[in-house]
Amino acid sequence: MRTKRLVWVWSFLALPIVFYTVIRFYPTVDAFWLSLTNWDLLKPPKFIGLANYQKMFADAQFWKVFRNTFAYLIVGTPVSLLLSFVIAYYLDRVRVMHGLIRALYFLPFLTTAAAMAWVWRWFYQPAPIGVINNFLGTLGIPQQPFIRSVDQALPSIMVTAIWAGLGFQIIIFMAGLRAIPSTYYEAARIDGLGEWAILRKITLPLLKPTTVFLVVFSSIGFLRIFDQVYNMTTNDPGGPLGSTKPLVLLIYQTAFNSYAMGYAAAQTVVLFTILLFVSLLQLWILREKK
Repeated sequence: MRTKRLVWVWSFLALPIVFYTVIRFYPTVDAFWLSLTNWDLLKPPKFIGLANYQKMFADAQFWKVFRNTFAYLIVGTPVSLLLSFVIAYYLDRVRVMHGLIRALYFLPFLTTAAAMAWVWRWFYQPAPIGVINNFLGTLGIPQQPFIRSVDQALPSIMVTAIWAGLGFQIIIFMAGLRAIPSTYYEAARIDGLGEWAILRKITLPLLKPTTVFLVVFSSIGFLRIFDQVYNMTTNDPGGPLGSTKPLVLLIYQTAFNSYAMGYAAAQTVVLFTILLFVSLLQLWILREKK
């Protein structure tokens, strides 16, 4: 019986194991190898050691892109999580048309990234085309360049990215809030605790597993941001003057514009290392303390 169970277990596990080995693990290991080569798709890869990494770390453009990527992470993640929690916290108390309002918040997450980016690009256009500049004009505020400005382009795209992921985070936070037993709140109110004390001592601590998941998920999303930047800066991807270019877009351009596959693989390894380090660091900081 035990042998039969093992056969059945490994039979069911075989397909996902093969899938992850072929689709996930092999390409990851292969990328590390390619990062040590010079390959342009036409000739076989030629081993050059750490030359790609030396070139990358000496490249001023790489460090500019590196700063852009972390700007998306450091600003986008806390702002998106704070907004989504506040909305979820108060939306959880709404009883009238609760399902409809929740669906409206979730709609942006279902929208394709390309369509959403082009709509926001239209919003940011100069008056009379751009909706935002039209509205600012009615308030007597001068027109803003938004995605045409070196200083405003990155925050403008960040707003779009935050808005796009807000619905998913709200739904997850609401699921976490609904999972907290109501008896805790009833006991706290009987003991005379106010709403702020209940939030600090009950809601936030019990919501920690949900928060950890969303922090890691959101951080990975901002570190891998691509669609919004590429579609909103089509005339000059990552522009103006590289002010919005993230690491994923740099990898794409290196691989498919310059056909420097070995160099792109080295950039991919750096991105993988950053993702791994940031995720593990967040899990360690937000770990359960015993």
